[in-house]
Amino acid sequence: MILHLTDVSSEPLHLQIRRQVRALILAGELGEGEGLPSIRGLAKQERVSVITVQRAYDDLERASLIQARRGKGFFVNTISAEGKISMAQQRLEDSLKQVLDAARAEGLSADQIAEVFAALIDPSQDEEAR
Repeated sequence: MILHLTDVSSEPLHLQIRRQVRALILAGELGEGEGLPSIRGLAKQERVSVITVQRAYDDLERASLIQARRGKGFFVNTISAEGKISMAQQRLEDSLKQVLDAARAEGLSADQIAEVFAALIDPSQDEEAR
């Protein structure tokens, strides 16, 4: 498992690990029952603290994405396709809510916001409008 961590990001390292492992699981790149690196192993590989990896794994376990097996390590939980979609949609909704709140605070109307989202979803629409 290869992660891309940076200490110059405003996002804490444990959240970077959590986000990237979550994405690998939801994208199917880490499959059901697949073992994750040990906490110490991942910490050494990524040159971060054991506590940083432990926090990320704890978060993933609370989200039911992984499970700890005593003496064996951490493994990817069984998640249905619908469950993966639901988790991804919930994360998208949470992220978009923050963006929408910021856009509204800056005075954009619902139509203006929808126009920006439409252009981002289908860039060809933006080109056709030109």
